[in-house]
Amino acid sequence: MKRKRDEGIKYLTEEEIEAFFAVIKDVRDKALFRIIYHRGMRASEPGSLQLHDWHAETERLTVRRLKGSITAPFRVTAVEANALRAWIRKRGTAAGPLFPSRNHSPISRDRVHELMQEYCQKAGIPPEKSHPHALKHSCGTHVLAKTGDVTVVQDHLGHADIRSTMEYAKVVNPTRDKAAALLRDWK
Repeated sequence: MKRKRDEGIKYLTEEEIEAFFAVIKDVRDKALFRIIYHRGMRASEPGSLQLHDWHAETERLTVRRLKGSITAPFRVTAVEANALRAWIRKRGTAAGPLFPSRNHSPISRDRVHELMQEYCQKAGIPPEKSHPHALKHSCGTHVLAKTGDVTVVQDHLGHADIRSTMEYAKVVNPTRDKAAALLRDWK
């Protein structure tokens, strides 16, 4: 059997991220996808979050990772904190899943996937990027572009093994770009 050629990771550009969030009007979904994107979560991970994982006074969220990744508390961005506060005002402060479904059970990975496809279609994002893992890849790519530090990306995404993180350096590498600029006139 012929192995499929690795075409690299699929991620949304910052412009596509803006378009994606512009079409989300539901307060729960806006908070849900802000957390998925900014924390680099898998589709199944938001369902494991509980209300008590959010600490509004310190703006920290304990991100519960699966598949051998590292669970840790993180200070969230201002846009995440605002989205979470708006969602919790609507949701209420009763214990339970941070992102419940209609029947009050944790949101499922299938529902996250369906919502992602719906919002991507509305935002005009290509089908090959219309899956939740593209948001995780977008997070890793964007954090590396902003910080230039692969160890920051490793911690941010909860990777136990740096080799998982190094995939992002194939897409964006600020250090490589700086070196190219320094070596431009090399003879």
